[in-house]
Amino acid sequence: MTETIPYEVTGKAGEADFRLYPPVVLATVEDDGEDTGFRLLFAYITGSNRARNTIPMTSPVITSEQIPMTSPVITSQEIPMTAPVISGPGTMSFVMPAGRTRDDIPEPTDERIRIEEVQAREVAVIRFSGHAHEDDVEAVVARLFEELRKAGVATRGTPFLMRYNAPYTPGFLRRNEVGVEIQR
Repeated sequence: MTETIPYEVTGKAGEADFRLYPPVVLATVEDDGEDTGFRLLFAYITGSNRARNTIPMTSPVITSEQIPMTSPVITSQEIPMTAPVISGPGTMSFVMPAGRTRDDIPEPTDERIRIEEVQAREVAVIRFSGHAHEDDVEAVVARLFEELRKAGVATRGTPFLMRYNAPYTPGFLRRNEVGVEIQR
């Protein structure tokens, strides 16, 4: 079973849930919108990394560490200020397992991967199923922003897509969510 980020539901506006997420550590890469970052991140968590040794070594042995897959996979998108539509390349991130810190996560061997910490934050989310094609995501982003506009809730940053299932999961069984950080 894949570990999922825990959250606390803090409210609702129409079909949007408000959630409080704890701080998380992410492995992030630039992504061209075609999920090319997935291969880089998967290689990273399956051993293309340098484990941080906590025991002093007498010889320069380099070891790697396998990191369990977690969910969701997070994809951010550049959204124009005039409309909530996906318009180009963004980033893809894998969430590191709970309890891990930036200082104990293995170092990437590929310089395109960066390790970042995201502080606790409140996020508005709408859930949907399917393969998360660009036009589907754009429609959900528009619905999310409309719900927040009607509720008078301000946003911070850009919307992001969270995907929870393995690539081979049939579309009708897939869990996807569009979220954006909110200020209340």
